[in-house]
Amino acid sequence: MKYLRTILVLFLGSNQAFAASPQTDGAISWWVLIMTLFGGLALFLYGMEKMSSGMKKAAGDKMRSILSALTNNRYMGLLVGAFVTMIIQSSSATTVMLVSFVQAGLMTFVQSLGVILGADIGTTITAQLVAFKLTDYALLMIAVGFGLMMFGRNDNQKNIGESVLGFGILFYGMKLMSDAMYPLRSYDPFITTLSHLENPLLGLLVGAAFTALIQSSSAFTGIIIVLAQQGLLSLDAGIPLIMGANIGTCITAGLASIGASREAKRVALAHVMFKIVGVLLFIFWVPWFADIIRAISPASTEVGMDNLSAVVPRQIANAHTIFNVGLAFMFIPFTGVFAKIILKIFPDVEDERDLTIATWHLDDSAIETPALALDLARSEIARMAKITGRMMNGFIKPFLKNDPGMDRVHPQLTVMEGIEMRERKLDFLEKKIKKYLLQIGQEQLSDTQIAEVFGMITISSQMESIGDIMERNLRPLVTKKRALQLDFSDEGKKELVKYNLKVCKQFSRLEKTFSELDPNRAKKVMVKEEKYLNLEHQYRESHFQRLHAARQESVETDAIHTELLEMMKQINHHTGEIAKIIYELAYHEENEGNPE
Repeated sequence: MKYLRTILVLFLGSNQAFAASPQTDGAISWWVLIMTLFGGLALFLYGMEKMSSGMKKAAGDKMRSILSALTNNRYMGLLVGAFVTMIIQSSSATTVMLVSFVQAGLMTFVQSLGVILGADIGTTITAQLVAFKLTDYALLMIAVGFGLMMFGRNDNQKNIGESVLGFGILFYGMKLMSDAMYPLRSYDPFITTLSHLENPLLGLLVGAAFTALIQSSSAFTGIIIVLAQQGLLSLDAGIPLIMGANIGTCITAGLASIGASREAKRVALAHVMFKIVGVLLFIFWVPWFADIIRAISPASTEVGMDNLSAVVPRQIANAHTIFNVGLAFMFIPFTGVFAKIILKIFPDVEDERDLTIATWHLDDSAIETPALALDLARSEIARMAKITGRMMNGFIKPFLKNDPGMDRVHPQLTVMEGIEMRERKLDFLEKKIKKYLLQIGQEQLSDTQIAEVFGMITISSQMESIGDIMERNLRPLVTKKRALQLDFSDEGKKELVKYNLKVCKQFSRLEKTFSELDPNRAKKVMVKEEKYLNLEHQYRESHFQRLHAARQESVETDAIHTELLEMMKQINHHTGEIAKIIYELAYHEENEGNPE
Protein backbone atom coordinates (compact mmCIF):
# COMPACT_ATOMS: atom_id res chain seq x y z
CA MET A 1 0.00 0.00 0.00
CA LYS A 2 2.80 2.44 0.85
CA TYR A 3 4.35 1.85 -2.59
CA LEU A 4 1.04 2.57 -4.28
CA ARG A 5 0.83 5.83 -2.35
CA THR A 6 4.25 6.84 -3.59
CA ILE A 7 3.32 5.99 -7.20
CA LEU A 8 0.14 8.05 -6.87
CA VAL A 9 2.09 11.03 -5.53
CA LEU A 10 4.51 10.87 -8.44
CA PHE A 11 1.72 10.42 -10.97
CA LEU A 12 -0.04 13.53 -9.71
CA GLY A 13 3.25 15.38 -9.70
CA SER A 14 3.88 14.37 -13.31
CA ASN A 15 0.47 15.66 -14.31
CA GLN A 16 1.34 18.94 -12.65
CA ALA A 17 4.59 19.06 -14.59
CA PHE A 18 2.83 18.53 -17.91
CA ALA A 19 0.31 21.16 -17.00
CA ALA A 20 3.08 23.58 -16.13
CA SER A 21 4.92 23.43 -19.42
CA PRO A 22 6.25 26.83 -20.47
CA GLN A 23 3.71 29.28 -21.92
CA THR A 24 4.18 29.95 -25.57
CA ASP A 25 2.11 33.11 -25.83
CA GLY A 26 3.82 35.04 -23.03
CA ALA A 27 0.68 35.11 -20.87
CA ILE A 28 0.72 33.80 -17.32
CA SER A 29 -1.80 31.12 -16.45
CA TRP A 30 -2.28 31.87 -12.77
CA TRP A 31 -4.27 28.71 -12.13
CA VAL A 32 -1.54 26.53 -13.62
CA LEU A 33 1.16 28.50 -11.79
CA ILE A 34 -0.52 28.20 -8.38
CA MET A 35 -1.45 24.55 -8.92
CA THR A 36 2.09 23.65 -9.96
CA LEU A 37 3.70 25.70 -7.20
CA PHE A 38 1.67 24.05 -4.43
CA GLY A 39 1.94 20.63 -6.08
CA GLY A 40 5.71 21.05 -6.14
CA LEU A 41 5.70 22.19 -2.52
CA ALA A 42 3.66 19.14 -1.53
CA LEU A 43 6.15 16.87 -3.30
CA PHE A 44 9.04 18.72 -1.63
CA LEU A 45 7.53 18.20 1.83
CA TYR A 46 6.65 14.59 1.06
CA GLY A 47 10.19 13.99 -0.17
CA MET A 48 11.63 15.55 2.98
CA GLU A 49 9.45 13.28 5.12
CA LYS A 50 10.43 10.15 3.14
CA MET A 51 14.12 11.04 3.21
CA SER A 52 14.08 11.77 6.95
CA SER A 53 12.04 8.64 7.70
CA GLY A 54 14.44 6.42 5.78
CA MET A 55 17.50 8.00 7.38
CA LYS A 56 16.05 7.61 10.88
CA LYS A 57 15.24 3.94 10.28
CA ALA A 58 18.64 3.22 8.72
CA ALA A 59 20.76 5.08 11.25
CA GLY A 60 18.50 5.91 14.20
CA ASP A 61 19.89 3.40 16.69
CA LYS A 62 23.52 4.11 15.73
CA MET A 63 22.95 7.85 15.95
CA ARG A 64 21.30 7.42 19.33
CA SER A 65 24.36 5.54 20.62
CA ILE A 66 26.73 8.21 19.31
CA LEU A 67 24.61 10.97 20.80
CA SER A 68 24.39 9.36 24.23
CA ALA A 69 28.11 8.49 24.37
CA LEU A 70 29.78 11.66 23.15
CA THR A 71 27.99 14.60 24.75
CA ASN A 72 29.86 15.07 28.06
CA ASN A 73 31.75 18.04 26.62
CA ARG A 74 29.68 20.95 25.24
CA TYR A 75 31.95 21.35 22.20
CA MET A 76 31.84 17.65 21.48
CA GLY A 77 28.05 17.86 21.91
CA LEU A 78 28.01 20.63 19.28
CA LEU A 79 29.88 18.46 16.76
CA VAL A 80 27.83 15.35 17.55
CA GLY A 81 24.54 17.27 17.27
CA ALA A 82 25.58 18.64 13.85
CA PHE A 83 26.70 15.20 12.63
CA VAL A 84 23.63 13.31 13.83
CA THR A 85 21.19 15.87 12.42
CA MET A 86 23.09 15.98 9.12
CA ILE A 87 22.78 12.18 8.79
CA ILE A 88 19.15 11.74 9.83
CA GLN A 89 18.06 15.05 8.25
CA SER A 90 15.72 15.89 11.11
CA SER A 91 16.44 18.33 13.92
CA SER A 92 13.11 17.33 15.51
CA ALA A 93 14.29 13.69 15.73
CA THR A 94 17.51 14.88 17.38
CA THR A 95 15.44 16.95 19.80
CA VAL A 96 13.29 13.93 20.69
CA MET A 97 16.47 11.96 21.42
CA LEU A 98 17.73 14.76 23.65
CA VAL A 99 14.47 14.89 25.60
CA SER A 100 14.52 11.13 26.15
CA PHE A 101 18.17 11.20 27.31
CA VAL A 102 17.57 14.05 29.74
CA GLN A 103 14.45 12.32 31.07
CA ALA A 104 16.35 9.07 31.51
CA GLY A 105 19.23 10.83 33.29
CA LEU A 106 21.76 9.93 30.56
CA MET A 107 22.74 13.59 30.14
CA THR A 108 22.05 16.88 31.87
CA PHE A 109 20.02 19.68 30.38
CA VAL A 110 23.19 21.83 30.22
CA GLN A 111 24.88 19.15 28.08
CA SER A 112 21.88 19.06 25.75
CA LEU A 113 22.28 22.75 24.86
CA GLY A 114 25.46 22.09 22.91
CA VAL A 115 23.68 19.39 20.93
CA ILE A 116 20.78 21.78 20.20
CA LEU A 117 23.19 24.31 18.71
CA GLY A 118 24.82 21.53 16.71
CA ALA A 119 21.44 20.33 15.41
CA ASP A 120 20.80 23.83 14.04
CA ILE A 121 24.04 23.53 12.06
CA GLY A 122 23.11 20.06 10.82
CA THR A 123 19.82 21.27 9.34
CA THR A 124 21.67 23.67 7.02
CA ILE A 125 22.97 20.73 4.97
CA THR A 126 19.50 20.50 3.38
CA ALA A 127 19.81 24.02 1.99
CA GLN A 128 23.32 23.25 0.75
CA LEU A 129 22.06 20.18 -1.09
CA VAL A 130 19.09 22.04 -2.55
CA ALA A 131 21.38 24.81 -3.82
CA PHE A 132 23.10 22.27 -6.08
CA LYS A 133 21.09 22.01 -9.29
CA LEU A 134 20.38 18.29 -9.09
CA THR A 135 16.87 18.48 -10.52
CA ASP A 136 17.99 16.86 -13.77
CA TYR A 137 18.76 13.70 -11.82
CA ALA A 138 15.54 13.68 -9.77
CA LEU A 139 13.80 10.95 -11.77
CA LEU A 140 16.94 8.79 -11.70
CA MET A 141 17.08 9.07 -7.90
CA ILE A 142 13.38 8.22 -7.72
CA ALA A 143 13.90 5.13 -9.87
CA VAL A 144 16.93 3.94 -7.86
CA GLY A 145 15.25 4.59 -4.52
CA PHE A 146 12.04 2.87 -5.55
CA GLY A 147 13.99 -0.12 -6.84
CA LEU A 148 15.84 -0.49 -3.53
CA MET A 149 12.59 -0.24 -1.59
CA MET A 150 10.92 -2.89 -3.72
CA PHE A 151 13.79 -5.32 -4.22
CA GLY A 152 16.19 -4.62 -1.34
CA ARG A 153 17.50 -7.78 0.30
CA ASN A 154 17.22 -6.50 3.86
CA ASP A 155 15.60 -3.75 5.90
CA ASN A 156 18.70 -1.57 5.79
CA GLN A 157 18.76 -1.53 1.98
CA LYS A 158 15.05 -0.73 1.90
CA ASN A 159 15.54 2.11 4.38
CA ILE A 160 18.36 3.54 2.26
CA GLY A 161 16.10 3.18 -0.77
CA GLU A 162 13.41 5.15 1.02
CA SER A 163 15.92 7.93 1.71
CA VAL A 164 17.09 8.05 -1.94
CA LEU A 165 13.47 8.02 -3.13
CA GLY A 166 12.64 10.89 -0.79
CA PHE A 167 15.70 12.79 -2.01
CA GLY A 168 14.55 12.35 -5.61
CA ILE A 169 10.97 13.41 -4.86
CA LEU A 170 12.35 16.46 -3.03
CA PHE A 171 14.27 17.59 -6.12
CA TYR A 172 11.35 16.73 -8.39
CA GLY A 173 9.21 19.04 -6.28
CA MET A 174 11.93 21.68 -6.59
CA LYS A 175 11.78 21.34 -10.39
CA LEU A 176 8.02 21.83 -10.39
CA MET A 177 8.29 24.91 -8.20
CA SER A 178 11.09 26.28 -10.39
CA ASP A 179 9.02 25.73 -13.56
CA ALA A 180 6.06 27.43 -11.94
CA MET A 181 8.16 30.48 -11.05
CA TYR A 182 9.72 30.88 -14.49
CA PRO A 183 6.95 33.05 -16.03
CA LEU A 184 7.30 35.49 -13.10
CA ARG A 185 10.77 36.55 -14.35
CA SER A 186 9.01 38.95 -16.70
CA TYR A 187 6.15 39.96 -14.36
CA ASP A 188 7.11 43.42 -13.06
CA PRO A 189 4.62 43.65 -10.13
CA PHE A 190 6.00 40.43 -8.63
CA ILE A 191 9.61 41.57 -9.11
CA THR A 192 8.79 44.91 -7.47
CA THR A 193 7.14 43.14 -4.51
CA LEU A 194 10.18 40.92 -3.95
CA SER A 195 12.49 43.94 -4.05
CA HIS A 196 10.68 45.31 -0.95
CA LEU A 197 11.89 42.24 0.98
CA GLU A 198 15.36 43.79 1.03
CA ASN A 199 13.95 45.69 4.03
CA PRO A 200 15.35 43.42 6.80
CA LEU A 201 12.41 43.74 9.19
CA LEU A 202 9.83 43.05 6.46
CA GLY A 203 11.81 40.06 5.19
CA LEU A 204 12.13 38.76 8.73
CA LEU A 205 8.37 38.94 9.33
CA VAL A 206 7.54 37.31 5.98
CA GLY A 207 10.03 34.49 6.58
CA ALA A 208 8.75 33.82 10.11
CA ALA A 209 5.09 33.88 9.02
CA PHE A 210 5.52 31.56 6.02
CA THR A 211 7.69 29.08 7.95
CA ALA A 212 5.20 28.95 10.81
CA LEU A 213 2.41 28.47 8.24
CA ILE A 214 3.96 25.54 6.34
CA GLN A 215 5.63 24.10 9.48
CA SER A 216 8.97 23.51 7.78
CA SER A 217 11.99 25.79 7.65
CA SER A 218 13.61 23.46 5.08
CA ALA A 219 10.60 23.81 2.77
CA PHE A 220 10.63 27.60 3.01
CA THR A 221 14.39 27.64 2.46
CA GLY A 222 13.74 25.55 -0.67
CA ILE A 223 11.22 28.14 -1.90
CA ILE A 224 13.74 30.94 -1.30
CA ILE A 225 16.39 29.08 -3.30
CA VAL A 226 13.88 28.39 -6.12
CA LEU A 227 13.14 32.12 -6.32
CA ALA A 228 16.89 32.78 -6.40
CA GLN A 229 17.41 30.18 -9.15
CA GLN A 230 14.97 32.12 -11.33
CA GLY A 231 16.84 35.36 -10.66
CA LEU A 232 13.87 36.78 -8.74
CA LEU A 233 15.57 37.23 -5.37
CA SER A 234 18.71 39.07 -4.36
CA LEU A 235 21.03 37.98 -1.54
CA ASP A 236 20.08 41.08 0.51
CA ALA A 237 16.44 39.98 0.36
CA GLY A 238 17.22 36.29 0.91
CA ILE A 239 19.16 36.73 4.19
CA PRO A 240 16.28 38.31 6.19
CA LEU A 241 13.96 35.61 4.83
CA ILE A 242 16.39 32.93 6.05
CA MET A 243 16.55 34.60 9.46
CA GLY A 244 12.76 34.76 9.55
CA ALA A 245 12.63 31.03 8.75
CA ASN A 246 14.81 30.43 11.82
CA ILE A 247 12.27 32.34 13.94
CA GLY A 248 9.35 30.52 12.34
CA THR A 249 10.76 27.09 13.10
CA CYS A 250 11.05 28.14 16.78
CA ILE A 251 7.34 28.92 16.78
CA THR A 252 6.70 25.40 15.52
CA ALA A 253 8.88 23.92 18.27
CA GLY A 254 7.18 26.08 20.90
CA LEU A 255 3.70 25.00 19.81
CA ALA A 256 4.80 21.35 19.77
CA SER A 257 6.01 21.61 23.38
CA ILE A 258 2.59 22.69 24.74
CA GLY A 259 1.40 19.92 27.02
CA ALA A 260 4.73 18.12 26.68
CA SER A 261 7.13 17.13 29.44
CA ARG A 262 9.18 19.67 31.39
CA GLU A 263 12.34 18.58 29.55
CA ALA A 264 10.65 19.08 26.16
CA LYS A 265 9.56 22.59 27.20
CA ARG A 266 13.12 23.42 28.22
CA VAL A 267 14.53 22.18 24.90
CA ALA A 268 11.90 24.16 22.94
CA LEU A 269 12.64 27.31 24.98
CA ALA A 270 16.37 26.86 24.36
CA HIS A 271 15.65 26.76 20.60
CA VAL A 272 13.57 29.92 20.84
CA MET A 273 16.12 31.82 22.93
CA PHE A 274 19.08 30.90 20.72
CA LYS A 275 17.27 31.83 17.50
CA ILE A 276 15.63 35.06 18.65
CA VAL A 277 18.76 36.42 20.36
CA GLY A 278 20.86 35.42 17.34
CA VAL A 279 18.53 37.05 14.82
CA LEU A 280 18.40 40.25 16.89
CA LEU A 281 22.21 40.34 16.85
CA PHE A 282 22.45 39.79 13.06
CA ILE A 283 19.42 41.54 11.59
CA PHE A 284 20.84 45.07 11.73
CA TRP A 285 24.04 44.01 9.94
CA VAL A 286 22.49 42.37 6.86
CA PRO A 287 24.28 44.55 4.22
CA TRP A 288 27.71 43.83 5.76
CA PHE A 289 26.85 40.15 6.22
CA ALA A 290 25.78 39.98 2.56
CA ASP A 291 29.11 41.50 1.46
CA ILE A 292 31.00 38.83 3.43
CA ILE A 293 28.92 36.06 1.82
CA ARG A 294 29.55 37.47 -1.68
CA ALA A 295 33.27 37.62 -0.99
CA ILE A 296 33.52 33.95 0.03
CA SER A 297 31.03 32.51 -2.48
CA PRO A 298 31.78 31.52 -6.12
CA ALA A 299 31.36 34.28 -8.72
CA SER A 300 29.74 34.08 -12.17
CA THR A 301 30.50 35.56 -15.57
CA GLU A 302 26.78 36.01 -16.30
CA VAL A 303 25.08 39.41 -16.15
CA GLY A 304 21.70 40.71 -15.00
CA MET A 305 19.05 38.22 -13.94
CA ASP A 306 21.12 35.28 -15.23
CA ASN A 307 23.92 36.30 -12.86
CA LEU A 308 21.49 36.31 -9.93
CA SER A 309 20.22 32.92 -11.01
CA ALA A 310 23.75 31.52 -11.14
CA VAL A 311 25.25 32.75 -7.87
CA VAL A 312 22.49 33.76 -5.40
CA PRO A 313 21.19 30.22 -4.58
CA ARG A 314 24.67 29.18 -3.44
CA GLN A 315 25.10 32.48 -1.58
CA ILE A 316 21.82 32.03 0.30
CA ALA A 317 22.74 28.47 1.27
CA ASN A 318 26.13 29.70 2.48
CA ALA A 319 24.49 32.53 4.45
CA HIS A 320 22.15 30.01 6.08
CA THR A 321 25.07 27.79 7.12
CA ILE A 322 27.37 30.60 8.30
CA PHE A 323 24.54 32.23 10.27
CA ASN A 324 23.86 29.03 12.23
CA VAL A 325 27.56 28.17 12.64
CA GLY A 326 28.22 31.71 13.86
CA LEU A 327 25.38 31.49 16.40
CA ALA A 328 26.61 28.13 17.64
CA PHE A 329 30.17 29.27 18.33
CA MET A 330 28.91 32.59 19.72
CA PHE A 331 26.58 30.92 22.24
CA ILE A 332 28.43 27.70 23.13
CA PRO A 333 30.59 29.37 25.84
CA PHE A 334 27.43 30.74 27.47
CA THR A 335 25.28 27.58 27.56
CA GLY A 336 25.56 27.58 31.36
CA VAL A 337 24.01 31.07 31.50
CA PHE A 338 21.19 30.07 29.15
CA ALA A 339 20.59 26.92 31.20
CA LYS A 340 20.22 28.93 34.44
CA ILE A 341 17.66 31.25 32.82
CA ILE A 342 15.66 28.33 31.38
CA LEU A 343 15.78 26.35 34.64
CA LYS A 344 14.37 29.38 36.48
CA ILE A 345 11.45 29.47 34.04
CA PHE A 346 10.92 25.68 34.18
CA PRO A 347 12.44 24.65 37.55
CA ASP A 348 12.90 21.09 38.72
CA VAL A 349 9.99 19.73 40.72
CA GLU A 350 10.46 16.90 43.20
CA ASP A 351 8.91 13.69 41.93
CA GLU A 352 5.30 13.09 42.82
CA ARG A 353 4.70 16.43 44.54
CA ASP A 354 1.97 17.01 42.01
CA LEU A 355 -1.23 15.08 42.77
CA THR A 356 -2.28 15.33 39.10
CA ILE A 357 -2.45 11.93 37.43
CA ALA A 358 -0.68 12.23 34.08
CA THR A 359 2.17 10.78 32.06
CA TRP A 360 5.44 12.70 32.13
CA HIS A 361 7.55 11.14 29.41
CA LEU A 362 5.40 9.53 26.72
CA ASP A 363 5.47 11.43 23.42
CA ASP A 364 3.35 10.24 20.47
CA SER A 365 5.58 12.07 17.97
CA ALA A 366 8.45 9.71 18.87
CA ILE A 367 6.57 6.51 18.01
CA GLU A 368 7.74 6.51 14.39
CA THR A 369 11.29 6.28 15.79
CA PRO A 370 10.93 3.14 17.95
CA ALA A 371 14.35 3.34 19.60
CA LEU A 372 13.49 6.78 20.98
CA ALA A 373 9.93 5.85 21.92
CA LEU A 374 11.21 2.81 23.86
CA ASP A 375 13.55 5.09 25.83
CA LEU A 376 10.58 7.29 26.76
CA ALA A 377 8.49 4.26 27.76
CA ARG A 378 11.37 3.04 29.90
CA SER A 379 11.53 6.46 31.61
CA GLU A 380 7.81 6.30 32.37
CA ILE A 381 8.14 2.78 33.81
CA ALA A 382 11.08 4.00 35.92
CA ARG A 383 8.71 6.64 37.29
CA MET A 384 6.18 3.87 37.97
CA ALA A 385 8.87 2.05 39.94
CA LYS A 386 9.55 5.17 42.03
CA ILE A 387 5.84 5.50 42.86
CA THR A 388 5.65 1.80 43.76
CA GLY A 389 8.74 2.11 45.97
CA ARG A 390 7.15 4.98 47.90
CA MET A 391 4.03 2.89 48.47
CA MET A 392 6.11 0.01 49.83
CA ASN A 393 8.18 2.23 52.14
CA GLY A 394 5.06 3.51 53.85
CA PHE A 395 2.62 0.63 54.05
CA ILE A 396 3.91 -0.92 57.33
CA LYS A 397 3.65 2.34 59.31
CA PRO A 398 -0.11 2.24 60.16
CA PHE A 399 0.43 -1.16 61.83
CA LEU A 400 3.17 0.02 64.18
CA LYS A 401 1.29 2.88 65.88
CA ASN A 402 -2.30 3.64 66.72
CA ASP A 403 -2.30 6.91 64.71
CA PRO A 404 -2.81 6.79 60.91
CA GLY A 405 0.53 8.47 60.18
CA MET A 406 1.10 11.14 57.52
CA ASP A 407 2.50 10.71 54.03
CA ARG A 408 6.14 11.82 53.78
CA VAL A 409 5.79 13.52 50.36
CA HIS A 410 2.20 14.78 50.77
CA PRO A 411 1.82 15.90 54.42
CA GLN A 412 -1.86 16.72 53.79
CA LEU A 413 -2.56 13.02 53.23
CA THR A 414 -2.50 10.10 55.63
CA VAL A 415 -0.29 7.14 54.80
CA MET A 416 -3.29 5.16 53.57
CA GLU A 417 -4.57 8.08 51.48
CA GLY A 418 -1.11 8.41 49.94
CA ILE A 419 -1.05 4.70 49.07
CA GLU A 420 -4.52 4.87 47.51
CA MET A 421 -3.57 7.98 45.51
CA ARG A 422 -0.43 6.29 44.19
CA GLU A 423 -2.33 3.13 43.31
CA ARG A 424 -4.64 5.22 41.11
CA LYS A 425 -1.53 6.66 39.44
CA LEU A 426 -0.18 3.16 38.83
CA ASP A 427 -3.48 2.03 37.29
CA PHE A 428 -3.48 5.05 34.98
CA LEU A 429 0.18 4.73 34.01
CA GLU A 430 -0.06 0.99 33.36
CA LYS A 431 -2.91 1.53 30.87
CA LYS A 432 -1.14 4.46 29.14
CA ILE A 433 2.20 2.67 28.94
CA LYS A 434 0.61 -0.50 27.56
CA LYS A 435 -1.24 1.50 24.88
CA TYR A 436 1.96 3.40 23.99
CA LEU A 437 4.03 0.22 23.74
CA LEU A 438 1.43 -1.51 21.58
CA GLN A 439 1.57 1.50 19.21
CA ILE A 440 5.35 1.12 19.06
CA GLY A 441 4.83 -2.57 18.35
CA GLN A 442 3.06 -1.67 15.12
CA GLU A 443 6.24 -0.07 13.76
CA GLN A 444 9.07 -1.88 12.02
CA LEU A 445 11.07 -3.38 14.93
CA SER A 446 14.11 -5.56 15.45
CA ASP A 447 13.79 -8.80 17.42
CA THR A 448 15.38 -7.10 20.44
CA GLN A 449 12.92 -4.22 20.25
CA ILE A 450 9.96 -6.61 20.01
CA ALA A 451 11.22 -8.39 23.13
CA GLU A 452 11.61 -5.03 24.88
CA VAL A 453 8.06 -3.96 23.99
CA PHE A 454 6.44 -7.05 25.46
CA GLY A 455 8.91 -7.19 28.35
CA MET A 456 8.04 -3.64 29.41
CA ILE A 457 4.31 -4.34 29.10
CA THR A 458 4.78 -7.23 31.53
CA ILE A 459 6.95 -5.16 33.89
CA SER A 460 4.38 -2.34 34.09
CA SER A 461 1.66 -4.93 34.71
CA GLN A 462 3.70 -6.53 37.53
CA MET A 463 4.21 -3.13 39.19
CA GLU A 464 0.52 -2.36 38.95
CA SER A 465 -0.15 -5.75 40.58
CA ILE A 466 2.13 -4.80 43.50
CA GLY A 467 0.08 -1.61 43.92
CA ASP A 468 -3.14 -3.63 43.84
CA ILE A 469 -1.87 -5.97 46.57
CA MET A 470 -1.19 -3.06 48.91
CA GLU A 471 -4.26 -0.96 48.14
CA ARG A 472 -6.71 -3.91 48.16
CA ASN A 473 -5.56 -5.44 51.45
CA LEU A 474 -4.15 -2.70 53.65
CA ARG A 475 -7.20 -0.63 54.53
CA PRO A 476 -9.31 -3.61 55.78
CA LEU A 477 -6.35 -4.82 57.86
CA VAL A 478 -5.64 -1.38 59.34
CA THR A 479 -9.35 -0.88 60.13
CA LYS A 480 -9.52 -4.29 61.77
CA LYS A 481 -6.42 -3.69 63.89
CA ARG A 482 -7.67 -0.33 65.15
CA ALA A 483 -11.20 -1.58 65.82
CA LEU A 484 -9.89 -4.44 67.96
CA GLN A 485 -7.20 -2.19 69.50
CA LEU A 486 -4.69 -4.97 69.00
CA ASP A 487 -0.92 -4.88 68.89
CA PHE A 488 1.69 -7.37 67.75
CA SER A 489 4.11 -9.07 70.09
CA ASP A 490 7.50 -7.38 70.31
CA GLU A 491 9.13 -10.25 68.44
CA GLY A 492 6.41 -10.28 65.79
CA LYS A 493 6.63 -6.51 65.28
CA LYS A 494 10.43 -6.71 64.86
CA GLU A 495 10.09 -9.50 62.29
CA LEU A 496 7.46 -7.60 60.27
CA VAL A 497 9.58 -4.43 60.24
CA LYS A 498 12.72 -6.38 59.30
CA TYR A 499 10.95 -8.25 56.48
CA ASN A 500 9.43 -5.01 55.18
CA LEU A 501 12.90 -3.42 55.07
CA LYS A 502 14.25 -6.46 53.16
CA VAL A 503 11.44 -6.35 50.59
CA CYS A 504 11.78 -2.55 50.19
CA LYS A 505 15.54 -2.88 49.72
CA GLN A 506 14.89 -5.59 47.16
CA PHE A 507 12.62 -3.27 45.18
CA SER A 508 15.12 -0.41 45.47
CA ARG A 509 17.73 -2.76 44.02
CA LEU A 510 15.30 -3.53 41.22
CA GLU A 511 14.87 0.18 40.35
CA LYS A 512 18.61 0.50 39.70
CA THR A 513 18.58 -2.75 37.75
CA PHE A 514 15.85 -1.49 35.44
CA SER A 515 17.37 1.96 34.83
CA GLU A 516 20.73 0.44 33.86
CA LEU A 517 19.37 -2.80 32.33
CA ASP A 518 22.13 -4.56 34.27
CA PRO A 519 21.97 -8.38 34.03
CA ASN A 520 24.28 -8.82 37.05
CA ARG A 521 22.02 -6.73 39.27
CA ALA A 522 19.00 -8.58 37.90
CA LYS A 523 20.66 -11.90 38.79
CA LYS A 524 21.28 -10.64 42.31
CA VAL A 525 17.62 -9.68 42.73
CA MET A 526 16.60 -13.15 41.52
CA VAL A 527 18.94 -14.79 44.07
CA LYS A 528 17.64 -12.50 46.84
CA GLU A 529 14.04 -13.43 45.95
CA GLU A 530 14.71 -17.07 46.89
CA LYS A 531 16.53 -15.99 50.04
CA TYR A 532 13.64 -13.75 51.15
CA LEU A 533 11.10 -16.50 50.44
CA ASN A 534 13.03 -18.65 52.91
CA LEU A 535 13.13 -15.75 55.35
CA GLU A 536 9.34 -15.37 55.14
CA HIS A 537 8.98 -19.07 55.86
CA GLN A 538 11.30 -18.65 58.86
CA TYR A 539 9.28 -15.73 60.24
CA ARG A 540 6.03 -17.61 59.71
CA GLU A 541 7.41 -20.56 61.73
CA SER A 542 8.47 -18.19 64.52
CA HIS A 543 4.93 -16.79 64.59
CA PHE A 544 3.45 -20.32 64.76
CA GLN A 545 5.74 -21.12 67.69
CA ARG A 546 4.37 -18.09 69.54
CA LEU A 547 0.85 -19.27 68.74
CA HIS A 548 1.72 -22.71 70.06
CA ALA A 549 2.98 -21.09 73.25
CA ALA A 550 -0.39 -19.26 73.50
CA ARG A 551 1.16 -15.78 73.43
CA GLN A 552 -1.90 -13.52 73.74
CA GLU A 553 -0.69 -10.79 71.35
CA SER A 554 0.21 -13.36 68.72
CA VAL A 555 -3.13 -15.16 69.02
CA GLU A 556 -5.12 -11.91 68.80
CA THR A 557 -3.17 -10.57 65.78
CA ASP A 558 -2.74 -13.89 63.97
CA ALA A 559 -4.94 -13.06 60.96
CA ILE A 560 -3.38 -9.62 60.46
CA HIS A 561 0.18 -10.86 61.03
CA THR A 562 -0.03 -13.75 58.57
CA GLU A 563 -1.80 -11.61 55.96
CA LEU A 564 0.99 -9.01 56.13
CA LEU A 565 3.62 -11.71 55.69
CA GLU A 566 1.68 -13.10 52.73
CA MET A 567 1.44 -9.63 51.13
CA MET A 568 5.16 -9.03 51.42
CA LYS A 569 5.88 -12.51 50.08
CA GLN A 570 3.73 -11.75 47.01
CA ILE A 571 5.48 -8.41 46.51
CA ASN A 572 8.85 -10.14 46.73
CA HIS A 573 7.67 -12.68 44.14
CA HIS A 574 6.53 -9.95 41.71
CA THR A 575 9.88 -8.20 42.20
CA GLY A 576 11.70 -11.40 41.28
CA GLU A 577 9.52 -11.85 38.18
CA ILE A 578 10.38 -8.33 37.03
CA ALA A 579 14.09 -9.07 37.57
CA LYS A 580 13.80 -12.18 35.36
CA ILE A 581 12.31 -10.08 32.54
CA ILE A 582 15.07 -7.46 32.89
CA TYR A 583 17.70 -10.22 32.80
CA GLU A 584 16.21 -11.59 29.56
CA LEU A 585 16.05 -8.10 28.00
CA ALA A 586 19.67 -7.42 28.93
CA TYR A 587 20.64 -10.78 27.42
CA HIS A 588 18.80 -9.93 24.17
CA GLU A 589 20.53 -6.54 24.01
CA GLU A 590 24.00 -7.98 24.62
CA ASN A 591 23.55 -10.68 21.99
CA GLU A 592 21.79 -8.61 19.31
CA GLY A 593 23.36 -9.24 15.94
CA ASN A 594 25.26 -12.30 17.24
CA PRO A 595 22.97 -15.26 16.53
CA GLU A 596 24.15 -18.59 17.79
